[in-house]
Parts: sequence; C-alpha cells; structure tokens
Amino acid sequence: MSTTPETHATAPAANDRVRQWTVLIGSLLAIAAAAVWSGAWGGTPIQDAAGGALAADATLVAPATSAFSIWSFIYAGLLLFAFYQLAPSRASDPRLRAIAWWVLASMVLNAVWIAVIQAGWLWASVLVIAALVAVLGVIASRLAGSPPQNWTERLTTDVALGLYLGWVVIATVANITAALASGLSDFSAGDGTVFAIGVLVVAAVLSVTLAWKLRPSPALAFATGAALAWGLWWIAVGRLTKAPDSVAVGWAAGVGAIIAFSTPFAMRDVSYIGRDDTLAPR
Repeated sequence: MSTTPETHATAPAANDRVRQWTVLIGSLLAIAAAAVWSGAWGGTPIQDAAGGALAADATLVAPATSAFSIWSFIYAGLLLFAFYQLAPSRASDPRLRAIAWWVLASMVLNAVWIAVIQAGWLWASVLVIAALVAVLGVIASRLAGSPPQNWTERLTTDVALGLYLGWVVIATVANITAALASGLSDFSAGDGTVFAIGVLVVAAVLSVTLAWKLRPSPALAFATGAALAWGLWWIAVGRLTKAPDSVAVGWAAGVGAIIAFSTPFAMRDVSYIGRDDTLAPR
C-alpha cells in the first residue's frame, strides 16, 4: 500500500475533528510528561539517569551537553504543529490526515523513552527509540510524497518534524553505543575509537540517504540535515575539548557534520539537472 497522501482534500468527517483535538491534547500531555520525566522541573536529569550511561562523557559518540538545547526548538515545533493541524479548515487536509496520528505516536514514544531511561532500562530504551525512529521515518516518507504548499506548512510541519527526525537519529546512535558499552565490564569512556569512527561514518551515510529521499520537500530535507549536523558537530566539540578526548573521533564527527549540513543543498541542485531553468525544482 502506498504511503503517499491523497492529492485532493475531501469533505471533513466527524472523526477528523476528533483526530485534531486528540492530537492537540495528546501532544500537550506527552510534552508535559517528557519535561517532567527529563528533570526539567526537578528530579533526575537524563544525563544522570541509568547510571550516567547517556552523559556527555559516557562514550566517544556522546554529544556535548550544549547539544541538547535543540529540544527546546523541537518541542516548540511540535506544539506549533499540534495547533496548526487543529484549524477547522485543515480537518480534511490529506497531508495532515496521513501523518497526524503518527506524530502523536512519536511524542508518546519519546515520553516513554524518557521514562524507560529513568527506570534504568538501557536496552529497553534502545527498542523504544528504534520504534520512534521508525515512526518518524513513516512521517518523513509521507511528507516527502506530498510536498508542502506554503511557508506556514513548511515551518509548522516539515521544519518541525525534520528537526525531530534528525536529532532522534543522533540520539539513537548515542543510545545504542551506550547500551553496548554498558555490557562491557572493563569498558572506559575513551575506549573504542575505531568503532566510534565507524558509527559516525554510518551516520554520515545515513544523512546522505535521507537528503536524497526527502529532497521533494527541501524544507524537510534541510531541517533533518541541520539537526543531524548539529548533533555531529557537538560530538566533535565534545571529543576535541572535553573528556573523553579523541582527535580522530572529533575530526570524523566534524566531517560528518559538514556532510549532513551540505548534502541537502547539493541534492537540491541535482534536482535542476536536465530541467529547463524556468521550471520549478522537483
């Protein structure tokens, strides 16, 4: 079955309004729960949960602490989306119909991931974040299959969800690495330089793949690439300026950040090749 949304809007149905209000209320609850469980209003911060497995100095691919400020923009974007999709005029929007429930599911999974980390269940958190990445992948695929029609839609939907996807990919890399490290009895934070570089190469390749797949919606591709670049850059900063230090990993992460940021622009240019200059890009 195709995941591409219908091309034309249809008349709103009663369940459209139910969906809109459920997504809004569910989003508010999920974001509030995530904030509480992450230690934003007291309690244990994520970097201190699970024995510090996800701290900035826990492994060679852990981003520096400043990287996590991106969550402020992600949560703001998700709130914008939740209110944007609520308008009665958008009740039958085929693009929103195709992704709204999935967006809510992603926010619930994010809150569950935080709760699982707080419980110290590191390997269970890997399963949850893998499910989160899969859900965001479905959302991105559907958005790319039906590009936005205006700048409001680009900002509230494609940019917001692109930032979310890009950062969660980086979080998944750090989460899996932390889980693997936790199973090694003699592991120290500075171990595994070759493995860390290999992981960063995979992240860079994935950034290129996403840029290619998401190119029909440049806003989505740029936002995803920017969030990936942000995470990789802060891994580089962490390894070059703080413990555990590793020049090789720092440079690998820095190069990965440049690739992640620049590739969506390159893909945008590729879409012009062989086309008349008067035509809009694909």
